[in-house]
Amino acid sequence: MYVDLTIDSPYNTYKYSSLPPGPIVTPDLNAIDAVLNYEKHGYYYFVANVENFGYHKFAKTLSQHNANAAAYRRWVSRQGINR
Repeated sequence: MYVDLTIDSPYNTYKYSSLPPGPIVTPDLNAIDAVLNYEKHGYYYFVANVENFGYHKFAKTLSQHNANAAAYRRWVSRQGINR
């Protein structure tokens, strides 16, 4: 079941605690484009959106973010997810 954990490779960070010799993953071109051509906005905070999975709720103020984060924590608690 956990055979991947025993593979003898310098990229196996379960077996070797040091950094691998090269990149683990290369970012998608869309991610690079998003960094180079970022959208200007006034949002400072974000949290996962449990009403629309795969998306986030953004907030401009800490109080708005705290309300979004509290809703997320309530959802996690209702799901019985242990952190």
